[in-house]
Amino acid sequence: MSFVIREPAAEEAALLAELHVATWQEAYAHLLPAGFFDAEHVTSRHRMWNQILNDPAPTVTVRVAEHGAQLAGFALAGPSSADGGEKPGRDTHLYAIYVSAAHHGTGVGQALLDSALGTAPATLWVAKQNPRAIAFYLRNGFAFDGMEKVDPMAPAITEARMVR
Repeated sequence: MSFVIREPAAEEAALLAELHVATWQEAYAHLLPAGFFDAEHVTSRHRMWNQILNDPAPTVTVRVAEHGAQLAGFALAGPSSADGGEKPGRDTHLYAIYVSAAHHGTGVGQALLDSALGTAPATLWVAKQNPRAIAFYLRNGFAFDGMEKVDPMAPAITEARMVR
């Protein structure tokens, strides 16, 4: 399967928002409360991607994977901040990397990670209930550092911090 990794254009904010919501639904719908993906959730993703792409910060990296005329996945990385008052695990944070289920196992995720981070030290949060993502990060040199948190809006998901 051929795909292209590239920076998204500002006009693709809506497409990225829709992909973001769709990939979250594929990965976590069974763990999230009914009504989690309401209209406000979708609207908030549209606002987020519009801001990121229309007012880009020089310290933030966004990459998309394109297969044909469709977006297959995305990665978002940037500077780390303190997690609940704790010192950041690393200076760089992988905020998100999501690939549509139709493109799992094709190398899209690896290409996105390589483009967004290379082999640089970084930190990320992963759902402990997502063994596929955990295995991917372990293969890429990440390890758990003992930090965990639960979002009150998604109490069935425990996030664990990984660093490399």
